Amino acid sequence: MVTFDFMLPYYGDVRLMQDAVRSVLAQTDGDFRLVVIDDGKEPEVPGWFEQLGDERVHYTRNEQNLGITKNFQKCVRLSEADYVVIMGCDDLLHPHYLETVRAIVADHPGIGMVQPGVEVIDGDGRVTQGLADNTKKRLYSPQVKGRRLMAGEELAASVLRGNWLYFPSIAWRGEALRAVNFRDDYSVIQDLALVVDQLEGGEQMVIDNSTTVFQYRRHAVSESSVQAFSGTRFTEAERYFAAVAARMDARGWPKAARAARFHSASRLHALTMLPGALRRGQREGARTLARHAFTAGQR
Repeated sequence: MVTFDFMLPYYGDVRLMQDAVRSVLAQTDGDFRLVVIDDGKEPEVPGWFEQLGDERVHYTRNEQNLGITKNFQKCVRLSEADYVVIMGCDDLLHPHYLETVRAIVADHPGIGMVQPGVEVIDGDGRVTQGLADNTKKRLYSPQVKGRRLMAGEELAASVLRGNWLYFPSIAWRGEALRAVNFRDDYSVIQDLALVVDQLEGGEQMVIDNSTTVFQYRRHAVSESSVQAFSGTRFTEAERYFAAVAARMDARGWPKAARAARFHSASRLHALTMLPGALRRGQREGARTLARHAFTAGQR
């Protein structure tokens, strides 16, 4: 039987993490391993995992805080299964997530990635559909009625134009994932980079929206958050898109190269953040956001 690992890199809200763990343990298909890698210091967490008494659950706490990217990389290194899910520590699985994904894998043996059906919830667990997700659905997500197989330049161009995937919900072929892992030089756009790396390695993806099996939690951006409006994430994005455009050209994928240079969804995101930066008086952040939004492909 095909094996599955749920890898959960944890840092932050204890209650939301516990809800995420419970959603894994509530699967109708109970044949899995759950590995939690704790990058925090909350004192009650180790004891909570110990009292679960479930041999499928493996918990470890990092001696020192690794940060997002290195903890993600550790998740990949510690994975063992045929298929691996790197879920967010505040996301939730529907009880039939694993049952559904296992059936998709059975229909497509050796598939590199599975993107199942997702709904978005807010910080309080209510199903929501905000601007970001409406934009994903209406402007960037391919038309899928039930199930669709995508790969190569077609999928690379699609996600580089606008990343419509829900990374924590994806099931990855473990061998391919462990061979590539997350890049060291990205801390925000590492999920998109990993997908494109997999496509360059010849992996394919099944998109199946016939049933919703995953709840992706999207928290509201606080107007008081300095980092949110600093524009630093877009500096990283510019560096990534320039590098991947050159790789797409070298590979002979011109549509993907153009999509990377134009990166329309990333530019639109920067544009929506610009008023907030101006309201906060973050002039340098506003300049970074404006440059990213208005000068794609000109540098």
